[in-house]
Amino acid sequence: MHGNKVNLLFVEDDTNLGFVIKDHLEMAGYAVTWAQNGAKGLKMLLTHDFDIAILDVMLPKLNGFELAEELVQNKPDLPFLFLTAKSMLEDKVKGLKLGQDYITKPFEFQELELRIKNILDSKQYFKKEETQEVLFAIGQYEFDYINQFLSKGKTEQKLTKKEADLLRMLCLHKNEVMNRELALKSIWGNDDYFNGRSMDVFISRIRKYLKEDDNIQIINIHGVGFKLVMR
Repeated sequence: MHGNKVNLLFVEDDTNLGFVIKDHLEMAGYAVTWAQNGAKGLKMLLTHDFDIAILDVMLPKLNGFELAEELVQNKPDLPFLFLTAKSMLEDKVKGLKLGQDYITKPFEFQELELRIKNILDSKQYFKKEETQEVLFAIGQYEFDYINQFLSKGKTEQKLTKKEADLLRMLCLHKNEVMNRELALKSIWGNDDYFNGRSMDVFISRIRKYLKEDDNIQIINIHGVGFKLVMR
């Protein structure tokens, strides 16, 4: 972060478009560093810290895909997306395999901002999942993630691995929304329809396990995810 701002690297060789996008991103609150070719972009990436990068594909000296490959090797934790006029399917597939997103020109600035926000939200979300916290107090219950037990007094409920994973994720995001799609990808591997239905069943089970404490709720935020609320 640059102060309280997201530090963003923008690599684009079109001067007029570059000025417009840079100004718009700065008005949206980002701290923007603009490099006008791939070689300068790579130098900036290797010598400075950024929160996210936006890469054009058709760049002089080092194209966007080559720059992305260097980025994956040297800064694997830095998220990035492609911003390009190349709209062929094979280019999109290559871009999505390398980076987190791919947006084609022309585009609306609102779309670009939302895609950046989604990537950054996802990055922060999975940082929480990396915590080593394994013991949780949930109202009157105690949850032992490692041993997969939920206990209240002398009563113990043995959990399945997925139940434990899901309850832990709810605990890590207590009193805030646990994003449905990201939870599905983290626990089930993908967010398809059938896994989504499976998650709903597991949420129902966990609600039953916690029903003895009226101060605990798992709220469904329609279309977004679930929230573990403790009064």
